[in-house]
Amino acid sequence: MPKPLPVRIDPARISSGQDINVIYPNVYSMRDQQMEQFINQSIAYETQQLINMQAGEMPSPLIEMDGSFEIKNNQRNVLSLSLSNYAYHYQSAHGMTYITSLTFDLQNRKRCSLSDLFKPDSNYVKRLTELVNEQIKRRDIQTFDDHVEVQPEQDFYIADKTLVIYFQLYDITPYVFGFPMFPISVYNIADIIDEDGPLGRMAVND
Repeated sequence: MPKPLPVRIDPARISSGQDINVIYPNVYSMRDQQMEQFINQSIAYETQQLINMQAGEMPSPLIEMDGSFEIKNNQRNVLSLSLSNYAYHYQSAHGMTYITSLTFDLQNRKRCSLSDLFKPDSNYVKRLTELVNEQIKRRDIQTFDDHVEVQPEQDFYIADKTLVIYFQLYDITPYVFGFPMFPISVYNIADIIDEDGPLGRMAVND
């Protein structure tokens, strides 16, 4: 069986004067036109949600907004990407950045949330929470609380054979620490992942 080809992606842009410049991905030339439309609509919606959040965040005028994206995985019928939006408002102490990620299972024709990656009743939240707290201790990350809880639909993306759990600015750490990201090898959670899902496909050695 031939390997699935990567999805073809071009950047698209939203701009307004000198203050707003948002670049986001647009997929094209997929055989599955319905899935292509679904992916692009999902990306456009999340891009706009970030813009709306930033625009409504502060009462002071928006000085600058920059949006960008990163493709984290584009193989084995799994497309995982992150959208980033930075905005600075007049007289703010500093700008604010938000990240949102989207992961698509092209084989099963769906967008995946964190819970979709694991077997039913696998208690994945407890397992991921343990792994994240182990990393916090090992990496000596300063957190607001002694124990950090991973939420059932926590932010994540997939990068090759790694599940990356992450938190927004200020969620668990002071602003200066940036985005706390916790890479977890698929082999460390192989017993609880859905073998027919994206992580199951990543775990298979060719």
